[in-house]
Amino acid sequence: MNFHTGLAHFWAQSDAVIHATALILLLLSVASWWIIATRALEIRRAQRAAQRAVAAFWEEKTLQSALDALVREDRSGAFVTVAQAGLAAAQAHQRRGNQSIGAGLDPADYIAQALRQGITEAQGRLESGLSFLASVGATAPFIGLFGTVWGIYHALVGLAGATQVVLEKVAGPVGEALIMTAAGLFVAIPAVLAFNACVRANRLLLARLDAFAYALHGYLVGGIRPKGASGDVEPAAPHKTRSAA
Repeated sequence: MNFHTGLAHFWAQSDAVIHATALILLLLSVASWWIIATRALEIRRAQRAAQRAVAAFWEEKTLQSALDALVREDRSGAFVTVAQAGLAAAQAHQRRGNQSIGAGLDPADYIAQALRQGITEAQGRLESGLSFLASVGATAPFIGLFGTVWGIYHALVGLAGATQVVLEKVAGPVGEALIMTAAGLFVAIPAVLAFNACVRANRLLLARLDAFAYALHGYLVGGIRPKGASGDVEPAAPHKTRSAA
């Protein structure tokens, strides 16, 4: 009996529980590979943005043109989210700084809080789907093991009442039931590997987002340009403060 015949025979002799378990594993596998493909594309876009978009931002002469360049180069939207949050906070503090509520706010803290919120939003976008991959990696082997146990039980029930049980009659059904364990591992292993790879890539991207946010914060608060910036960006809302935390 070849491999394809074994799978066909196993599917034909299994019951609805095994069919449902196999379909669940199939759906988990399809969903996992979809998330893996989309996450890989988004991470690649963010990596390219980290190399080109930030440089394009600091090469512009006005904040609006710098933001336009960032939108054009950053197709992932991660750096755009942080920049928009910082610029909006700087402009809002400038408009409302003399009012009763805004008067007591330190511009450095206000802008820093907005930048942190932008980083959190970008992080949530980068980590979208990773919890699903982690869940699949943790549960798929047990789903496959359940299918194996149920398949063995189903095979032994089929042998009940036989006057003579030989190894050939037991080994075939049991071996075919073990296919469910292999299917569970086939679903889980790519999900675990992809999850670890995405977590590592996101950690590096978040470090670059932090560096960009820190440089933008220093410029919006104190007019301090990052080292190596070649443009002459004029801040929309310059502030003077004791520190640029």
